[in-house]
Amino acid sequence: MEGAECKAMKEKAMKILRKYDVEDKFSGMTFTKASVLLPVFVKDGKLHVLFTLRSMKLKTSPGEVCFPGGRSEPSDKDEIETALREAKEEVGLLRSQVEFVSRLIPAFSKDGTLVTPVVAVIQETFKPCPNPDEVTDVFVVPLDYFIKPAKYHTASIKFKTLARTIHFFEYKDPESKKVFTIFGLTAHFALMLAVILLEKRPSFNVHFDVDDLISASEQLILELNKSKL
Repeated sequence: MEGAECKAMKEKAMKILRKYDVEDKFSGMTFTKASVLLPVFVKDGKLHVLFTLRSMKLKTSPGEVCFPGGRSEPSDKDEIETALREAKEEVGLLRSQVEFVSRLIPAFSKDGTLVTPVVAVIQETFKPCPNPDEVTDVFVVPLDYFIKPAKYHTASIKFKTLARTIHFFEYKDPESKKVFTIFGLTAHFALMLAVILLEKRPSFNVHFDVDDLISASEQLILELNKSKL
């Protein structure tokens, strides 16, 4: 049975996240689209988020840490549908086990795909069933790790006409003792989620406006949309 403290933490998280819900504001853009699911849950009195390690069999981003997700399909009615479908295919997360909360500001992947992060609350008792053709590992990270990481660095790249900072978080899973490197768009979404939910500034500099996440990110997307990449 869910404890009162755990329930209160989840309710607070959902209340905060709903303030940042962009709904379908970017759905009409003509870019290639994809969605990822950011599965949030409470464990040991702290908010955690679930990640996957992509199979080396995959053509795109093999062996990289990602959130469950993928490209939109014609049968998907929206970004939420895409994220939930992919999460079921990749880790066996059923829709009945998910409480959708919000769609956060999307961002562009390195190939120009517009990726929407869909946040949902799941139960701590969820047991992943990884699809071996797509996922080789599943692990969880406390959300506050992205505010004050033990090992972190950045790199700069040029995306079209814009300079971008890539975040790299190195995390050692205390259960498996495996070391995972979370970087790129996955790291960006995890960092944004941590800043929003924990309402704290990270211990390092970030390239987005922590105090004005929505308008700053929206402006970037709208500028790229005008330029058509």
